[in-house]
Amino acid sequence: MVNSLKEHCFEYKQKFSASTIIAIAMSFLAFIASNCSQKTSINTTANSDSSSKTLTTKSTEKNNVIRLGYQKGGIIPIARQRGELERQLVTQNIKVEWSGPFDRCATLLSSLNGNRADIGGCGDIPSISGIAAGQPLCIGSVQRPNPDSLSNAILVRGDSPIRKPTDLVGKKVAVNQGGAGEYLLLKVLEKENILKEKVQRVYLSPNDAAPALYQGSVDAWAVWEPYISIAELEHKARRITTTHPAPTYGIMVVRSDAAKENPVAVKAALTALSEDGKWLNQHTNAASDFLVKELKLSDAVAKQVTKNRGPESYVFPNTGDIANLQKTADWLLEQKIIPQRVDITTAVCPLETTAAR
Repeated sequence: MVNSLKEHCFEYKQKFSASTIIAIAMSFLAFIASNCSQKTSINTTANSDSSSKTLTTKSTEKNNVIRLGYQKGGIIPIARQRGELERQLVTQNIKVEWSGPFDRCATLLSSLNGNRADIGGCGDIPSISGIAAGQPLCIGSVQRPNPDSLSNAILVRGDSPIRKPTDLVGKKVAVNQGGAGEYLLLKVLEKENILKEKVQRVYLSPNDAAPALYQGSVDAWAVWEPYISIAELEHKARRITTTHPAPTYGIMVVRSDAAKENPVAVKAALTALSEDGKWLNQHTNAASDFLVKELKLSDAVAKQVTKNRGPESYVFPNTGDIANLQKTADWLLEQKIIPQRVDITTAVCPLETTAAR
């Protein structure tokens, strides 16, 4: 009987211990699972916040940089030397980077198209040509035509028998394809009632056109400053045209994505460039000095370039500017210089600016 009681008690203790152990184990596992879940949730939130902050920081850093591309001449290289633009933008937490100098608009536009620059100064002809070719570009600000400007010309060698545009019939003229040089030549021929087919256009960049003219490979060269003054003063070339028969706009071209993603910085840079222009118009000697330093031009060449170019004044385009540029774009299409029509209204950058009047 005693043995039976002991066996009963032992069996009871065995059952009680097993159930207790299981209960404790289950509670412990539940506690661990709950604790892990909380930690995972906290870590996930923390990681998410950290990732978000990192992305925001990177995005902010990217949006606080504006890259300015420039040619040999124009307001941008002078603004780079002067330094006021950088000082002005840094107060708005915008960093400026520079790219250049480029020998012509085509290479500058390629830089914009390749996301190596955000803003660059070009003429209206190459700018419209680039947009027509499908490059992701838009019109930021404009410099209105100056009828008295001598910044474009058709040049010949000093000893050339060519004296006037009508003498170009049957001759070879170097121009940059789809750019200011080709436009100038065609407008001069149009004014003189000369069929464009009677003059051979030779497509060359300025770096190739200059030696081609000096060595006699071409008879004339349609070009712009500072190449005009370099050719006249250093190589004894001479111009056979004075003012442009159809004065052109200057354009601050903007990479489309930069205008969409960072309109505040783009607008700030364009405004600062306009302010630089106003200052330079009042300090022409300083403008010449900047060209000497930036482009390594001689003092005589720099002074003539500054004089020939005339005032630098960039504004945001108004409806009149858009209408004028549309006429130019339509003419380029008629001449088959561009492959398709460009709608200038939609080509203006979406910067929400108040257009200048």
